[in-house]
Amino acid sequence: MDFLDFISREFKVLFISALPVVELRGGIPFAIAMGMNPIHAAVLCIIGSMIPVPFLLFFLKPFFAKLRRISIIRRLEVWLINRTERKAKNIKKYSLLGLILFVAIPLPSTGVWTGSVAAALFNFRIRNAFLAIFIGNIIAATIITFLSQLAAMNI
Repeated sequence: MDFLDFISREFKVLFISALPVVELRGGIPFAIAMGMNPIHAAVLCIIGSMIPVPFLLFFLKPFFAKLRRISIIRRLEVWLINRTERKAKNIKKYSLLGLILFVAIPLPSTGVWTGSVAAALFNFRIRNAFLAIFIGNIIAATIITFLSQLAAMNI
């Protein structure tokens, strides 16, 4: 029974970290609040949040190309592109370093999902984009783990 509880706890953390918007910014505090070791939580959340990245990088551009044929979807795509370009202007300016920093700074509407969309829109090479997102995600995990551990110690 303890092993099943362990697996389900790990799965919950992986799943939460893979969700858009929440990502590891919500997964790490959740895991630490459940009593998980902070390093273990950070590693699981990095893995969980990186799970969707290859799929996003490989399939976003072809997906948008197919959907572009539908006028309502085309308007949604234009809105998404404009929103991403506004939020990610430093990515365009600083290229991969900008992508690393964009993913690393733990603010709302930054992270691996938005970074992957930006990388696809700005035509970054998939390998380079994945590495930049991974590095940024490790930095974000370090910051969130530190802040979550600090908050847990003060409670």
